Amino acid sequence: MSEEELQNLEELVDEGEIWFGEDSVNKMVDWAVWNVPPKNGRSILEVGSGNGTLLFALAGARYPADMLLGIDYAEGAVALACSIAQTHSHEGTQFHRCDFVNVEPPPHSGKHMADDGAWDLILDKGTFDTIALMQRDDQGEAPVDGYPKRVARLLKPGAYFIITSCGFI
Repeated sequence: MSEEELQNLEELVDEGEIWFGEDSVNKMVDWAVWNVPPKNGRSILEVGSGNGTLLFALAGARYPADMLLGIDYAEGAVALACSIAQTHSHEGTQFHRCDFVNVEPPPHSGKHMADDGAWDLILDKGTFDTIALMQRDDQGEAPVDGYPKRVARLLKPGAYFIITSCGFI
C-alpha cells in the first residue's frame, strides 16, 4: 500500500484493491461461517491483510472484532486498514505491521484470546504467493520455506488454515 492509496482514501473514499476480487472474500467468509462459526473465543489471524477487506467482511458476519487481527509487512497497508476501520466503525479489529517471514505476529489482545497465542483460524489471500516470489538469501534459503512451519506453530490443535493462491507454484 502506498501513500497515494492513503491519500485516495482521504480524498476520494477509495479503499484500495481487493486481491482476487470480492468473490474470493465472500467464499472465504462463507467457509469460515460454516466451519468456524462466530462465537466468543474464536480468534482469527489474517496474514497479509492489506486494506482489511477480509477481516471487515468477517466482522460483518458477526465475528467479534476484538478477535480479529490483521498483519501486513507494509506500513502503508496497516495505516490504510486502520483508517478504513475507523471510517466504518470496526475499531475493535486490530492491524499490525509484521514481516511474517522473519517475525512472529504480535499477541492478540482480545479478551477471549488463549494465553498461548495460538489461533482458531489463519487466513491468507495472496501473501504466500508474494513470499514464494522472493529471492533466496545468501545461504540459498528461500523465504517461503519457513512459511508452513510458522503457520503450523500458530494454529491451535484442530484449527484451520485457509489460503487463496493464484497457483503458479
